[in-house]
Amino acid sequence: MSGGGPLMIPPAGEGLPDRIAQAVLNLVAQRPESQALPSMRPADAARQATGEAAAKAALAAGSLALPPGPLGWLTVLPEMLAVWRIQSQLVADIAALYGRTAELGQAQMLYCLFRHTAAQAVRDLAVRVGGRWLVRPATTALLQRVAGQLGAKLGEKLLQKTVSRWVPVLGAAAVSAYAFYDTQQVGRVAVELFEREQLLDNPV
Repeated sequence: MSGGGPLMIPPAGEGLPDRIAQAVLNLVAQRPESQALPSMRPADAARQATGEAAAKAALAAGSLALPPGPLGWLTVLPEMLAVWRIQSQLVADIAALYGRTAELGQAQMLYCLFRHTAAQAVRDLAVRVGGRWLVRPATTALLQRVAGQLGAKLGEKLLQKTVSRWVPVLGAAAVSAYAFYDTQQVGRVAVELFEREQLLDNPV
């Protein structure tokens, strides 16, 4: 998983999509370890895990969104990274609750994290076979292409977020609420992927 301190955000057109794409690749390069065990009632356990992760993401995002003005711009990307780390742990936990940790690779993680916000970018990771979804093995080239598309899409969202930094308290509340909602959606996609016996190719 990627780490490090706050990242400087370059102006639009000066590498922001590439920076986000690399951050996404770093994020999914290593699957988070999960302490969750297969559950007899995985849907209920996943719902509880999602609620806890959503609350954690809301707190993290809201805290990082408090600095006002230009100083606040410097926390936008770290805020997104903090939320993504929480969400990736949630996906790993949900996979474990359904007893499918071995099937969770980089393609599955990308699909769960970004299916609800950037469906077009992750469309090449999955195909529908009858009533099931097949998440295909992801080559390095495919992962890089998807990450590049995510970088372009998420870069637009990141720049939009900078507006909230000029109204720190109100902006932080909105950022916190969105992080809560966004994490709930990640949990929903992960449950849909792991609970319905979808065909998942072995991760590469």
